[in-house]
Amino acid sequence: MSGITQFFSQAFDVLGSLFVRPGWAETLDIAVMSFLIYQLIKLIRHTRANSVLKGLGMILLLTWLSDALKLPVLNWVLRQIITSGAVIVVVLFQPEMRRALEQIGRSSWWRNLVSLSASIASDEYVVDEMIAALTDMSRRRVGALIVIEGSTGLNDVIASGTVIDALMSAALLQNIFEPNTPLHDGAVIMRGRRVIAAGCLLQLSEDQGISRELGTRHRAALGMSETTDSATLIVSEETGIISMARGGKLTRYLDAKSLPAILGDIFGQAEPGRLRSFAKRRPKKA
Repeated sequence: MSGITQFFSQAFDVLGSLFVRPGWAETLDIAVMSFLIYQLIKLIRHTRANSVLKGLGMILLLTWLSDALKLPVLNWVLRQIITSGAVIVVVLFQPEMRRALEQIGRSSWWRNLVSLSASIASDEYVVDEMIAALTDMSRRRVGALIVIEGSTGLNDVIASGTVIDALMSAALLQNIFEPNTPLHDGAVIMRGRRVIAAGCLLQLSEDQGISRELGTRHRAALGMSETTDSATLIVSEETGIISMARGGKLTRYLDAKSLPAILGDIFGQAEPGRLRSFAKRRPKKA
């Protein structure tokens, strides 16, 4: 009996023993493994890793068939591929593994466990100034890319741009993104209510399902939202549409009515009454 056959035989024996008379330890073991497999499926769904994983499954199936049909040469080649499978998985799934580790590191339960918290300013000034800047740039169709840092540090991204470290204002953002100025072609990084850097470079999303009508700014914003817990606001230079990328998802067609609640949530507004009061106010003119 070959090594691959022994592997499957042992695997089936272990699974069978779990369901004969499961105790609390076996039940916990099954629950943990089910949760991990579910999280893995969620992580790789709609990514290139999904196709790669299917390919690896086909290799395992072909290895078993080649052994059952007595095809020694093919079986030997496939077993060599499986033997070096750990290295192949690390190389092929490097982006997904990095994303998974980053998600674990920034999860709320982990932050509570190690007593870490992000201090994000939450006052009406920040929301009003941001709305004023976004709506003005949208009206004039001035492209903008604004990343609001969450609990995941962005010092590596900040290092790629020009450090400013100034209190955020509508006038400052409008001046940065004004066409033909030195810092307009890049992203602004905000930490709380301060503009930390401008002209920063972001890694583009590798998601092949992104609509072709979306440009580089939207792809950069989605790429940032896939690997960090930041929120990125985009103003399209072609259409003037305001969008937000957060948690790997893109929300489009934002306006002065929807922005107050969204920005209030981003900047840590916890009082529903204040959020409703934001929505009733008209944004200041820049």
